[in-house]
Amino acid sequence: MKIRLVKTFRFEAAHSLPTFPEGHKCRRLHGHSFRFDVAVEGDVDPAKGYLIDYGDIKRICDPIVRQLDHYHLNEIDGLSNPTAEMIAKWLWDHIKPQLPLLAKISVYETCTSACEYEG
Repeated sequence: MKIRLVKTFRFEAAHSLPTFPEGHKCRRLHGHSFRFDVAVEGDVDPAKGYLIDYGDIKRICDPIVRQLDHYHLNEIDGLSNPTAEMIAKWLWDHIKPQLPLLAKISVYETCTSACEYEG
């Protein structure tokens, strides 16, 4: 049985988007209550009855969340232009080596705006 599991994480952070046009509100320093979903996919082990322990996903992602939470994202290595697209890829690059079942990262910058990245 193939299955997809999703675990959600949150962090608060400030950023500015330097490639946006002069005068654009997103070019100014501002903050968001970011949310991101980590989706893993694979076959359920019939002997166990589950794909992966949600706690294993949390153990991998919590240190990454700590790198982002309450920081200025532009100052984090690899995030000098922290658009939702670049954040999604950065998260993928930091999570995938430890979580081979990773299938998708979804980054929510606001309640109504999200970016999905599948590697």
